[in-house]
Amino acid sequence: MADLTAFVELGFRHILAVGAADHIVFLLALAAIYRGPDWRRALWVISAFTVGHSVTLVLAVTDVLRVRTAVVEFLIPVTIVLTGIENLLLRQRATPGGSARHRPVFAGVFGLVHGAGFAEYLRNLFVERIAVPLVGFNLGIELGQIVVLVVAATLLRTVDGMIGLLPSRARLTEPFRIRMVAVSALVTIVATGWAVRRWPL
Repeated sequence: MADLTAFVELGFRHILAVGAADHIVFLLALAAIYRGPDWRRALWVISAFTVGHSVTLVLAVTDVLRVRTAVVEFLIPVTIVLTGIENLLLRQRATPGGSARHRPVFAGVFGLVHGAGFAEYLRNLFVERIAVPLVGFNLGIELGQIVVLVVAATLLRTVDGMIGLLPSRARLTEPFRIRMVAVSALVTIVATGWAVRRWPL
C-alpha cells in the first residue's frame, strides 16, 4: 500500500510540475470550448483522453511500444496546436461545446501521444513489478488532471464574467466566444513555439 501511495503522489506531482506544462496547456485547450452546462460533454472528452494515455502508458512501459523520445516531445505540442485550431474552427457554430461530438475520439487519439510522454518518465522508475507503479502513477495523473480542470474551469468562468462586465459596444459577441477564441489562439501560439523548438532532427 505504501508503494501504491508513493506512485500516486509521484503521478500527481508530475502532472502539476513545471516540466508538465505542455500537458496542462493541452487540458486547457480541451476545456476552452466548454462552459458550466457542458460539464457532461467535457467529462466524456477528458475520460477519452484518460483512456488514450492509459493505453499508451501501459504499452510503452512494458516495451510493447517504443517511440523515440524526441518524436514524442515534438508530437505533444502538435496535439495542442491541432486542438487550438479546431477550437477556432468551432467558433462559427451555434453552440461550440455542444457541437463537438467528435471531441472524445479526438481527445482519445491525442491521449495516445501524451501517454508515451508519461511513459518515458515512468519507465526509469521500474525495478521488477510494474502493476503497482502503473496503477499508482496513473491514479496520480488523473487526480492531478482533476485539479487542473477545476482550476481551469474556475479561471475560464471568471474571465467570462469579467468580459461580460464590458459595455456591449466594446465586445462584438458574447463573452464565452471572446474567451474561447482568445484562449485557443494563445495556446496555439505557445504550442507552435514548443513544436518548432522540439523539431526532431
